[in-house]
Amino acid sequence: MKKNVFLFIALLTIVSSACTTSKQRDILAENIDTTINPADDFFAYANGFWLKHNPIPGDETSWGIGQLVNEEIYSRKLKINEAAAAKNGAKGIDQQIGDFWKAAMDTVAIEKQGAAPLKDELAAIQNAKDLPSLLLQAAKMHTYGVGVFFGEGVSQDAKNSEVMSYQLWQGGLGLPSRDYFFNTDEKSLKIKAAYVPYIQSIFKLMGYEESKALKMASAIFSFEEALAKNSRKLEALRDPYANYNKMSIAELSKITDALNWKQLITTIGLKNVDTIIVGQPEFLTALNSLLKSTELQTLKDYMSFHLINDYASYLSTAFVNAKFDFYGKTIRGAKVQRPRWKRVLDAEEGAMGEALGQLFAKEYFNETAKKRYEDMVENVRDAYKARIEKLTWMTDSTKQKALSKLSAITKKVGYPEKWKDFSSLKIDASSFALNMMRSNAWWNAYSLSKYGKPVDRTEWDMTPQTYNAYYNPSNNEIVLPAGIFTVPGFRDEELDDALVYGYAAASTIGHEITHGFDDEGRQFDAKGNLKNWWSTADEEQFTKRAQNLVNQFSNMIAVDTMHINGKQTLGENLADLGGLLIGLDAFKLTAAYKAGKTISGYTPLQRFFLGYALGWMYSYRDESIASQIVTDVHAPAKQRVNGPMPNIPEFYEAFKVTPKNKLYLPDSLRVQLW
Repeated sequence: MKKNVFLFIALLTIVSSACTTSKQRDILAENIDTTINPADDFFAYANGFWLKHNPIPGDETSWGIGQLVNEEIYSRKLKINEAAAAKNGAKGIDQQIGDFWKAAMDTVAIEKQGAAPLKDELAAIQNAKDLPSLLLQAAKMHTYGVGVFFGEGVSQDAKNSEVMSYQLWQGGLGLPSRDYFFNTDEKSLKIKAAYVPYIQSIFKLMGYEESKALKMASAIFSFEEALAKNSRKLEALRDPYANYNKMSIAELSKITDALNWKQLITTIGLKNVDTIIVGQPEFLTALNSLLKSTELQTLKDYMSFHLINDYASYLSTAFVNAKFDFYGKTIRGAKVQRPRWKRVLDAEEGAMGEALGQLFAKEYFNETAKKRYEDMVENVRDAYKARIEKLTWMTDSTKQKALSKLSAITKKVGYPEKWKDFSSLKIDASSFALNMMRSNAWWNAYSLSKYGKPVDRTEWDMTPQTYNAYYNPSNNEIVLPAGIFTVPGFRDEELDDALVYGYAAASTIGHEITHGFDDEGRQFDAKGNLKNWWSTADEEQFTKRAQNLVNQFSNMIAVDTMHINGKQTLGENLADLGGLLIGLDAFKLTAAYKAGKTISGYTPLQRFFLGYALGWMYSYRDESIASQIVTDVHAPAKQRVNGPMPNIPEFYEAFKVTPKNKLYLPDSLRVQLW
């Protein structure tokens, strides 16, 4: 995905000059910090004035362009929800949206209910008499979104993209990644130390005495630590071959005799599954041993904690605050919670965002804007085609296959042509938590219903109102929701091509297309199958050239003494660099570039790079960056701007970069890939 942003929004704050209308403003010029030399720190130069004058609000862990865009999107979604809630007696989407909003905003009822909406499920956990019956309850929990012990689901077979297969992978942890259990840096140790007290606080809220709650929490931590020890690191999860292990039920049962997979999968909602794609077999083997060696009551407590933890945000204030204190404050550095109405809208996105999206797209994304970006995709595709054809390091046979894959990439822009049908999803005004539980169950059933059916290549995995985008290797497609093209405070027709080609063609469209050819995406063919179409010599050249980018980013310090993991972030870094290169090539073909006209004193080439930097205008709390380094395949925003720039010859031309500047790289160290 292109945008690594936390979609938590507070009040829109745009620093502007005395001008009062967007037509009189130039968002690129007004954000610049002229005290910074762009050749030394382009990120700070391009965005510095705005960042200096817009500190991170207390209820946020980061603040920047994504939040500004989403403030506009939030206000639009709020209008849709309030209008739907006012239509008492409405049917269809209006009824679902209206009742969801009413239930989630009824704080009086939510406070009275406490954890009561989960009482039946909590009782079912405690009533299990042995490990087999407890595991069946764990399988039931998977149906409503609580992924205890392991991860599972239906998705495309990586080696046969026309087939929807059932898959298993590592999971079951309450910390954001396995590395939190073992890293020894100060921030990770602080988070690890706070985890047991957090689990204890949840049990105390459930009525357990303090010492008993502590004992339960400590046992859960030990169990999860053992799971984490047998989990693969994030960088290892990026190898699609190593994480593809097809097994029959019988073969899997030999290494996991404590887990009756036929019964478990039937309980989750699928029958007649005989073959499973296992991501990390060694994890399931370790889980099997742990299930047999851990006290049954500890397993029950583990499941109870995860049930409450996953639904805490939809329960009474005490549960909401406890979860925020740990995940929001301790892990990500937030100071205060965002307003309730925004948290409700976030929950609605997960519950039935595409239903809301039908109303959103109709109101806020016109055909003119849709056509502009559909045409831009083709311009970028043409630019990439020309660049591949000119490569000197790639053999002709591999080039032809690369060009075939490029031409086969499907583009999805703005909103789906076919909408999901949510009519069977029961939403009422009685309980926020139960609405979320029913929506999770709906999504589980929806996903499982795909098993054994042809792949629906028209489907979207994001809503139109999402400020994000993605490349799906199994479908060989780029998906570009309407929200990703928004520049806050401006209508699309007010934006000059230089800005848009940097902001959209490079950092979004080119980025997503390049994902089809990054270290992971390049391993899938034009039809979306995991299949090697590279010659040995070309693979060696790709790896050698990509390693230069690994080295560049591994040498960057993100916060304190924490370095970026260049291997972990390679795919996104390749996509950033590739997106800039092909976005720039596409821009060079436009009339705006050829005319050479300056705007606010900046050339088209300079505005292109400034437009790209606008897409990464963020400041983060140190805690948030530290968490990102451990859990995310994206580098922080500053490095996503300053990182690729030294590899682009036109950047040196635009901002007069010399060997005396910090962003200068000698030719021998620059990445020469695309």
